[in-house]
Amino acid sequence: MSLLDRIRPLPSTAPPPEPRPVPALWLALLATPLAAGANSPVLILGDIADSFGVRTATATWLVTAFAWAVAVGTPLMAGLLRRRGMRAVLRLSATLVVTGTAVVAVAPWLPLAMAGRAAQALGGAGLVTAAMSLAGTIRRMGVITAGFGALGAVGPLLGSAIAGTASWRVSLAVGAVALLALPLVARRADPAPPRQSAPFDRRGAALLVLLATFLVLVPRFPLPATTASLTAGVLLALHIRSHPTGFVPLSLLRTRTFLLSTLLACAFATSYFTLLFTVPQLLHDRTDWTTSTIGTGQLVALLTGSALSMALAVAATRLGRPRVLAVLLTTGALAPLAALLTPWPPLLLPVATLAVFTTSAGQATLAVLAVQSAPAPQRPTAIGLFNLGYQLGGAFGPAIAALIVLGA
Repeated sequence: MSLLDRIRPLPSTAPPPEPRPVPALWLALLATPLAAGANSPVLILGDIADSFGVRTATATWLVTAFAWAVAVGTPLMAGLLRRRGMRAVLRLSATLVVTGTAVVAVAPWLPLAMAGRAAQALGGAGLVTAAMSLAGTIRRMGVITAGFGALGAVGPLLGSAIAGTASWRVSLAVGAVALLALPLVARRADPAPPRQSAPFDRRGAALLVLLATFLVLVPRFPLPATTASLTAGVLLALHIRSHPTGFVPLSLLRTRTFLLSTLLACAFATSYFTLLFTVPQLLHDRTDWTTSTIGTGQLVALLTGSALSMALAVAATRLGRPRVLAVLLTTGALAPLAALLTPWPPLLLPVATLAVFTTSAGQATLAVLAVQSAPAPQRPTAIGLFNLGYQLGGAFGPAIAALIVLGA
């Protein structure tokens, strides 16, 4: 036997190579169709109502069901990511999107269509949670949030165009485009689920879902939903005190950076969605512009703001976080003040630009701050709770806009 034959290779002790980062554009493709899907029914609610034989106001429950499912699905999917890993989230999310889209395509009744839209939104929330978990940097997160702003802006016109050439049911399927990114993202996802020794906190998850549900319903049923929200909030707080490492970790709520980032994101989103619904009505009341002119002007304004938010995300590392936060706080305060005080109605369009710029760039910057402030095992939970704060801003904004318009 030769010397070479006697030499045995030692077992490798090196850790397996980490998967390559998913390109930012693929993450955007995975996440941003949710924004287009959320806004696609805005201009075709009348057609949907006629199809189901209900009033247009009743058909708006499709929008509410979608918003509710995104709000409650975000922390639930984050909890699944924390316990079962990325691939489990991607599989479940894809199943929900496909199932929900199929239900909406054939549903003969509005309640069944609402269930389909809720399934689409739950799946979309999981895809967004996965994409944001894989982003890692402000620049990559900025690609996602700028895409949210852009597709959210074109969503109503896109939905209307698809409904005009095909069917309103097809327009409600645009969120399924996200599934095109699934094969590449799944190949690069970590195949090993994280180790979890503690049992799942079912009560904490249920109380958080109840709280989010009641908060989403506040715009429709202010008094009972507010009372129920306060009750659920108190019960959740008591539960967190007795189970500090449960579904909502107490240490995360005591992390100042996480808490301030989430509250600020909620404030930016509330301001943005308030102006999104208020600016067109104010332009209609104060100018002689046609509806198409107002819609086109707002679309251009929102796309401009989304592009500027991407530019800020690209420059964030060079500028530094203090300067970026200073810019966001300035524009975040300037947008509502300008809308309130401007004597010249056309200036309301730049206000919309400032609003979408602030919320898109703010979501990118603040999400990274919030996640990095959390311990590594709690980062999926941090993403879920942060996004829940943002989604609640999307529920509060239209309600405030309704009060402003009615009071004008």
